[in-house]
Amino acid sequence: MLLTAAAQPPAPPHPGPAPQHASVPQQQAPAPAPAANWQAATPGYVSPIPVRPTHLGHALAAEWTKIRSVRSTVWTLGVMTVLVLGIGVLVAVSVASMSTVGDTSPLFFGLFGMLLGVLCVLPLGVLVTSSEYGTGMIRTTLAACPNRGRVLTAKALVFFALTFVVTTVVTGLVALTDNAMISDISRVHVGAGEWLRSTVGIGLYVSFLGLLALAVGSLIRHSAGAITLMVGVVLLPFVLSMFMFADSLEGVRNFLMGYSIPNQLTVMYGNKFPFVDGGPSGWQPLWIVMGLAAVALGAAYATMRQRDV
Repeated sequence: MLLTAAAQPPAPPHPGPAPQHASVPQQQAPAPAPAANWQAATPGYVSPIPVRPTHLGHALAAEWTKIRSVRSTVWTLGVMTVLVLGIGVLVAVSVASMSTVGDTSPLFFGLFGMLLGVLCVLPLGVLVTSSEYGTGMIRTTLAACPNRGRVLTAKALVFFALTFVVTTVVTGLVALTDNAMISDISRVHVGAGEWLRSTVGIGLYVSFLGLLALAVGSLIRHSAGAITLMVGVVLLPFVLSMFMFADSLEGVRNFLMGYSIPNQLTVMYGNKFPFVDGGPSGWQPLWIVMGLAAVALGAAYATMRQRDV
């Protein structure tokens, strides 16, 4: 065994690091060049892109683009136009076959279509604000325009202008049709005041009622809940008053019936429900809805500034 071990050749040594000559310096990686400071290198630089301070006009243009490009605007205002014009013409045709309408103004019969048309304007007012909260687009809107008061102001102005123009044109067409077909059997001569209240006045009333719905949508931020609440505001007082038969509730019944939205619309058309004792008259319904819309919009402004989104 000793001879066998001695006969084996020794293992080669482990190779060590290669010797380096002192005369050859070791190469090092070049240091990175300092980043160029374009502002320091180009003093007085002016961007070719024009930078202008934003104002309310930009917010109005953005909101106009939104409201005219969504389908809800076309559907709600389109259905309102069809209902008001269609029912107005049908009522005029039916009434024209009668012998007389007594002391009822020919313009009064436009009420029946407008009672349903109001229910189309309310959802649009709610959706102008609540739809952005539902989809999350309100974050993009507020990132583009951090001034929240300006955003709400632009939404309110664009919605009010669009609704007022459409409603006034539609009510004007219905008024012309009714007067042409019914004036011969009516003992009422329609003056300038009645024309103004039944067209422009109705347009203002419906538009401010829509602003009230817009403010409620901004406060609740939920489309279905806000629409349900607004339909209740329009119909519930009138419906409740119809079931108050007790004599002790006569005062409450007259108040609810007189200040309900259907009776206020009737007053704007120059008449009132015959079984209503009290309530507004003349242009008073318009001042009432203007006050309600102002209070609701003020609450919406205050709430929008305090919320995170």
